[in-house]
Amino acid sequence: MANLVYKRVSTDQQSTSRQNLVLDEAGIEDPVVFEEDPGTSSRLHPLQRPKFRELLTYARPGDTVHISEMFRLVRGTGHILDVLDVLHRDQVALRIHDGAFSAMDLTARHPRTGELLSTVKFMVQTLAAAGELQRDLQRELTYDGLRAAEAKGSKGGRRPAVAAEKTDDVRTAYLEGRSITALARDHGVSRDAIRTAVADLMPDHNAISQEDTPAPELPVTLDMPGKVADFLRASDLEPAERAALDQGVTVRRGQGYSLRITAVPGVHRQLLARCQPLDGGQGVPTVPAQRKARREYENRVTGLGVPD
Repeated sequence: MANLVYKRVSTDQQSTSRQNLVLDEAGIEDPVVFEEDPGTSSRLHPLQRPKFRELLTYARPGDTVHISEMFRLVRGTGHILDVLDVLHRDQVALRIHDGAFSAMDLTARHPRTGELLSTVKFMVQTLAAAGELQRDLQRELTYDGLRAAEAKGSKGGRRPAVAAEKTDDVRTAYLEGRSITALARDHGVSRDAIRTAVADLMPDHNAISQEDTPAPELPVTLDMPGKVADFLRASDLEPAERAALDQGVTVRRGQGYSLRITAVPGVHRQLLARCQPLDGGQGVPTVPAQRKARREYENRVTGLGVPD
């Protein structure tokens, strides 16, 4: 039976020194260490993290997973329950060496029903409530900070890719014959950023007749299951996709939630494509609850119809 040690830090400015101290004091025999790359976000589902997936592939029945504290592995209720289900399925134990959960076996099940013990459920729900409170307080403080900045004349949001003081230079150079590619290279921005800065100067700007312009898509509102939203928030998204998530409205549903998103159908389809890994396969462990959540969102997006 192997002792599998899992380590993770949330930013590349942090170190695992405290985790190392706790785990060294635990006296784990012959540890097999799996350490995520620095900066692996806690928002990324544990079952999607590269090193934890590698750990699960390596694990055999009877092995034990060791972590210094619960938050190195999971933060929300859904993540905890998903991990416990997989560990129970694979007959792998979980040992936490510091914090409120250090004296509990979170993989303990009722001997007859096979369900999580009621005390374990209670502790998991308490942890989720504390984590939710912490996130809500952070959002409130962020909002208050933005309001204070606006009152002083500062404007939030994404800065333009081409700095305002450089826009006139870019436009003048474009009119003098400088190519978009060369301007992008000169200013260290994307070609799309240059096109945006000179859009009204481009030859085809006024050449497209209104009859030839397709009707714009109108925004529609769909409820995205929370498990899908959690996965996408930790993914690399386009600006329009990220904005749709950031502007979504949380709708509580029992212990879970949905994110009510208003966006054009094209953005919904892009978000659906992004969460394809939740279906499992290609070396990614399948989590039934995640796969079900993605299918629910897929059904809603498919109901929008196929674009012309």
